[in-house]
Amino acid sequence: MINFEEELKKFHPSLEVEDAEEAIYNQDLTDMTDLLIKMVKKVDTEIESEE
Repeated sequence: MINFEEELKKFHPSLEVEDAEEAIYNQDLTDMTDLLIKMVKKVDTEIESEE
């Protein structure tokens, strides 16, 4: 039978997982809000250039 408490004592997180987590959080990802802001700025610029 597996002794879960003993197995948990042996558990150590993988360094690969920690490295991946850091890399993911440090990326500058574009989300929908960023895309909408770019679109609005582009439309504003186009409207100003037509005037």
